Amino acid sequence: MKNQSNTILFSAFSLFFLLAPWSAATSSMPGEVEDEREFDYIAGSEKGPMHWGELRKEWEACKKGEMQSPIDLTSRRVKVIPKLGDIQRSYKPSNATLKNRGHDISLQWDVGSVGSIKITGTQYFLQQCHWHSPSEHTINGRRYELELHMVHVNTDPNVENKIAVVGLLYNIGRSDAFISKLMGNIWSMMDKEGERKMGTIDPREIKMGGKNYLRYMGSLTVPPCTEGVVWTINKKIGTVSKDQIKLLGEAVHDYAEKNARPVQQLKKREIHLYQPNEAATPN
Repeated sequence: MKNQSNTILFSAFSLFFLLAPWSAATSSMPGEVEDEREFDYIAGSEKGPMHWGELRKEWEACKKGEMQSPIDLTSRRVKVIPKLGDIQRSYKPSNATLKNRGHDISLQWDVGSVGSIKITGTQYFLQQCHWHSPSEHTINGRRYELELHMVHVNTDPNVENKIAVVGLLYNIGRSDAFISKLMGNIWSMMDKEGERKMGTIDPREIKMGGKNYLRYMGSLTVPPCTEGVVWTINKKIGTVSKDQIKLLGEAVHDYAEKNARPVQQLKKREIHLYQPNEAATPN
């Protein structure tokens, strides 16, 4: 009996030491600010986008950064790069938490439990997704009704770019099935910061659409505006209903001014286009 207890105790300690490095690494990731009271999207506000970089020293990138997001994905600067390859997704159902962060609605999973994507051979683990209305990125100057960000992280110290975000754009049309599953819970959190356990949520139910995508190097679109983010914007435009957009907006404080950061300067960056059908044109 004593030997059995020692074995159980040893196993528990072994599991702790296996998980501790992962937990410490993920907690130190340069993620988005959760407390919406520290900034807002209101034009002319002292806490608005034009002043984010002045509010805290660690947010200086918001003002002085050279690779800020979002941008206008203009065809004039697009280079077709066939070797980029398909996005390799490997997601699975996992427990999720719905959060009203005051500036947006986000759905968060435990990093490592819900799967990952591979971008040019590097694995990034899904952390959370959230919505912006109207879209933050534009295509040839056109702004869309909604934008979903799927945020992925990599904790390997040898990987230079720690964050990869997949962006999906939407216009008004048929309801989005994934958002429909969350609407009741979002409604119950109307204008109330906090979180709600959702049970098992499958990120594979987020429809990616086509395989064509645009990629560039940018930043987080909220403070601290961390740079070195690998952005992948799917070119397939999805649809959401007016009611869904209204709910996502009204649930948070910034409904009157929406929650989209203004487009930033592209500067010397390149935008790469991957399209399996090379005969297509980069519209």
